[in-house]
Amino acid sequence: MQKLKAVLFDLDGTLIDSEYFHYTCWMDILGTFDVSVPYDEWAKTYAGHPLPDNCRVIKETFKLDIDLQELMDWRERLSREGFATKDIRLMPYAEEALTYFKQKGLKIALVTASPRDNVKIIFGRNGLGRYFDAMVTRTDVELSKPDPESYLQAVEVLGVEKEACLAFEDTLNGMRSAKGAGVTCYAIQHDETQHSLLSNADKIFLTLDQAIESLEVQELV
Repeated sequence: MQKLKAVLFDLDGTLIDSEYFHYTCWMDILGTFDVSVPYDEWAKTYAGHPLPDNCRVIKETFKLDIDLQELMDWRERLSREGFATKDIRLMPYAEEALTYFKQKGLKIALVTASPRDNVKIIFGRNGLGRYFDAMVTRTDVELSKPDPESYLQAVEVLGVEKEACLAFEDTLNGMRSAKGAGVTCYAIQHDETQHSLLSNADKIFLTLDQAIESLEVQELV
């Protein structure tokens, strides 16, 4: 990897601690069908997957008697309402990492499978939007993660060669998206039981500050 010119961040689970929020939204829906899923099982099965895919799989798995589009609209409405009224806490060292790379003069992009409207609501509450030079959301692509389209688009918008870019992801699908685009990917995953799933990442760290320390040792920033 070259000396870095740009960093690309996933949102859910990498910058914001939103996975449990998404889980509670789904439990509100599934509860109306008398279905319950333990959080650990949900996180391993559904975290990091685009909403359309999760809606299809959940509808089929639990044989939900509801139109697929209606299910998706319901889920997105709960997200919008929740994000507009609740502060989602940041992942450890998230803002510190963004500040660090900004001060180093690197370009910063957001690459997320969340829809743009949700990102605007979230950033409107936590102010993280000021750090980003570009944002690629699920709304902006035909194929979201794990397809590489999101990362390819982000690299093109930033105008930086992909060899000088580094992606931070926390899930298998996110890692596959970045690696499929030819972008070096560091997995940031505090749950060590997930590390075996992320073994194809270029490096794995528990927190973002550990990744920055490694980059400094390698003299890549």
